[in-house]
Amino acid sequence: MGALAWLVIPVVAVVAAALWAAWAARPPKATGDGASLADYERFRAAMERSTAAPVPAERG
Repeated sequence: MGALAWLVIPVVAVVAAALWAAWAARPPKATGDGASLADYERFRAAMERSTAAPVPAERG
């Protein structure tokens, strides 16, 4: 029974690695140009917004 376990463990590991490799190598989902441009515009708008508090003017 111990020899069977030593044979099953590598087979299971190879099957798991093959499944992961197939999943990782799948082609990316295609997005339309409209969705892509909208995402880019949303990104640009977020980057243009100021998240820092305004610096107070010095008194003098």
